[in-house]
Amino acid sequence: MVTETDLLNTAECEYDAGRQRRANRVVNLGLAANALLAVVKISAGIFGHSKALLADGINSFSDVVYFLFVKLLVKLSAQPADEEHPYGHHQLESIAAVVIGAFVITTGIAIFWDSINTAFDLLTGTRGRNPVESFTLAVALVTVLCKVFLMLDAAAVGKATRNLAVTALARDHRNDIFASLGAAGGIVMGLLGIQWGDPLAGALVAAVVAKTGIDILRESTAELMDTVPGTRMDANMRAIISSHGEVLRVESVHTHRFGPYFMANITIAIDGDLSVSEGDRIADEIEKMLYDRIDLLKRVYIHYHPPKRRIRRKA
Repeated sequence: MVTETDLLNTAECEYDAGRQRRANRVVNLGLAANALLAVVKISAGIFGHSKALLADGINSFSDVVYFLFVKLLVKLSAQPADEEHPYGHHQLESIAAVVIGAFVITTGIAIFWDSINTAFDLLTGTRGRNPVESFTLAVALVTVLCKVFLMLDAAAVGKATRNLAVTALARDHRNDIFASLGAAGGIVMGLLGIQWGDPLAGALVAAVVAKTGIDILRESTAELMDTVPGTRMDANMRAIISSHGEVLRVESVHTHRFGPYFMANITIAIDGDLSVSEGDRIADEIEKMLYDRIDLLKRVYIHYHPPKRRIRRKA
């Protein structure tokens, strides 16, 4: 006989398999695109004498490195639950996002420092002035178009699957759009004869890169630290529980994330004259109500007891 729990577990497995396939596609597409763009931009930056485009190419190369690591973590996150990880391995998605943030920040700092050194050398005359080639502008603009497509695709998948790693990749693609636009601006300045404009654009690009990395780190570490989802979900859960006619009071609702899912620990007050079996029935009914009305709620634990009486102090 197929129970309701079996149906829930089957649906959960199908959902996990589907989101895993979509996440893998985003990672593989981003990996291939970044590898190609890195080769093209680094080559064009060197032969076209564009510091901004070279910095953008190095950024794409770093993307290739951490995409490989993210690919591994996303694959490991799909492992089924075991004795040591009864809720699965979805937290690896948050760890992957942390890795992305760290790589992005490191890349931004390196590009910024190199660009500032180049600008200083140009202004002081210690570095030769090589004119920027016009073909580098076409490379930067083509990169923008590619990254717009990758960003929209990853953002859509990240929103649909609530995969932090994929969402972080979408934000990194967005970051690359600004980087390539900054490179294009620097190249235009170089073509106009403003030699220091190209490395300055590289420094501005690096600042945007580092800011994105900090945002990714803040969001992913908040998930790893079990930051509560927010007051809106708390209020929604309390409203659902309170709608049950036999619940006298909702005393506490503690919800935390686990990958794309939510876990909830709830304490309610019910009539103390009810039997244990009746209390279990009420808890089961509340669990079903919550599972039916809240998406991606993975586990609910309900503790019930009689209302606590306040003890009056003697005067």
